[in-house]
Amino acid sequence: MWRARLFTAALSLFALGLATLVGVYLWALSAINAPGPLRQPATVIVAPGAGLSAIAAQLEAAQVIRHGWLFQLEAGRAGQARALKPGEYRFEPGTTLAQALAKLATRDVVARFVTVPEGLVTAEIMAIIAAAEGLVGDLPGGVAEGALLPETYRYEWGDSRTDLIARMAAARRAALDKLWAARADEVPLATPEEAVILASIVEKETGVAAERGRVAAVFVNRLRKRMRLQSDPTVIYGLAPQGLDRPLTRADLESETPYNTYVIDRLPPGPICHPGADALAAVLNPPTTDELYFVADGTGGHAFARTLDEHNRNVARWRRMDRNGDIQIDAVPPPQSPPTDRETAPGIAPKAAPKPAPKPAPKPAAAPTAAPAAKPPVPEVRRDPKPPSPPPPKPAPPASAGGPDPARVNFPPG
Repeated sequence: MWRARLFTAALSLFALGLATLVGVYLWALSAINAPGPLRQPATVIVAPGAGLSAIAAQLEAAQVIRHGWLFQLEAGRAGQARALKPGEYRFEPGTTLAQALAKLATRDVVARFVTVPEGLVTAEIMAIIAAAEGLVGDLPGGVAEGALLPETYRYEWGDSRTDLIARMAAARRAALDKLWAARADEVPLATPEEAVILASIVEKETGVAAERGRVAAVFVNRLRKRMRLQSDPTVIYGLAPQGLDRPLTRADLESETPYNTYVIDRLPPGPICHPGADALAAVLNPPTTDELYFVADGTGGHAFARTLDEHNRNVARWRRMDRNGDIQIDAVPPPQSPPTDRETAPGIAPKAAPKPAPKPAPKPAAAPTAAPAAKPPVPEVRRDPKPPSPPPPKPAPPASAGGPDPARVNFPPG
C-alpha cells in the first residue's frame, strides 16, 4: 500500500514540476514577445567590446527590456550570445525583447547624416565635420581647396572624421572623372583641375540654380576671348579665404594677389571653394551662348548681355531701380583721374551678391556686410544707404573690342 502511495506522490510531484516548467516556458515565451516597458523612444549606445551581460544590464537600465537575465537566456537559446554588435541603437516604445535582440544581432544602427553645402572653403567644412555628433577622432590636415564634394553624407556613431573626409574626397574624384570624360569638346579647360577652379568661381557667383549654366557660359566665353574674368569672389578669396567683414573697395580690386582676376589674365592658381557637382557639370558642358556680361537684375538673379551696349542698358535699368528704391546698393563715385587699364578692362559686374554662407555650423560668412570702409566701397549688392550726390560719370568712350567699359569704370563689379 505504501508503495502505491509513494508512486502516486512521485507522480504528482513530477506532474507539478512538469506543469511548472511548461508554465515558465509559456511565460518566458510570452514575455519575450510581449511589448516592453519603454514608453518613450530611447537611444542606447553599445560600446565596442561589451559582453552579453553588460548589454543586457544596459538595456534593462534604459527600460528597453524588463528582465536582463531573460535577455541573456534567449540570446543563448537563439545562438546569438556572441553575435551582438556595438553601435548606436534606437528603440521605439513597446519594443519587445525579441525585437531588441534581433536589432543588436543584425546591427540595425541609427543612420546619421551631415550636410556640407556647396561653395564653402576648407576651414568651413572642417568646422561642420568637427561639430557632427557621433564622429570621433581628429580632423585630417592638408585638405586642398576644391578637393571635397559638397553633399549629404550618411555616417554612424563611432565613425572617424578622417574616414568621412576620405569618402568626400573619393566622391569628388568620382564625380569629376565622370564629368571630365563627358565634357564638351570646345571647353577651353586643359585639365580637370582647371575645371574645378572655374566651377568654384561659378559656385560663388550665383546661388540661383537655373542660371548657373549661363554664368558658366559667360566665363567660358571670356576665356575663349582671353578676357579677364573679373570676378569679385576671387578678389575676396585672395585677401581673406574665409571672407571679408566689409565691402570691397577699389583698392581691393587692384590688389596684387594671385587670385585677383581683375589683375591676372588667366584662371587663379587654385579653387576658391569646394564646388558642387552641378557647378562642375555647368563649366564642362555650358550652354552655347555669346554672352560676355551679367549684371544684377534686382531680384537676386542676373541680366545677361552679349554686347557692351546691351550690358550698359542693363546697368542703367538696374540703377533706375536703385533710384526708385526697389533695391539698395552702395553708390561708387567715378574715378577722379583717368582710368587705368585694370579699371577699364571689359568686365561682368556689377552683379548680384554672391551666395551667402550657409548656417550649418558657426563660421565666418563668405562676405558679410559691414559698415563702409573709409574709401568708397565697391559693392556686389549691399543694403547700405546710398552716399549723397556722387559726381556724375564721365562720358563713355565708344565701345570697341578690348576697349573701355564705362560701366566697369563707374560701377565696379560685385
